[in-house]
Amino acid sequence: MDIKWSALGQVLVVSLAVSVVLVLVFSLGALALAARKSAQEKGAGGGTGSLAAAVACFTACAAVVLYGIYLIVPQFH
Repeated sequence: MDIKWSALGQVLVVSLAVSVVLVLVFSLGALALAARKSAQEKGAGGGTGSLAAAVACFTACAAVVLYGIYLIVPQFH
């Protein structure tokens, strides 16, 4: 059995980077929802921009998760 350490290292780096970016994008979505709620409580408008940002962030997260599932499940290829 031969382990390709360079390939394993590449997988580690890419998966770590994607995980960090995914957590950051999800956090930005949660922050946008909190900003929208705060704006609504202060009566400063509906916060439509914040809602759009939150939806975009959560959609990006869902797309990354679905792409990962697509890569893992061989029946989808």
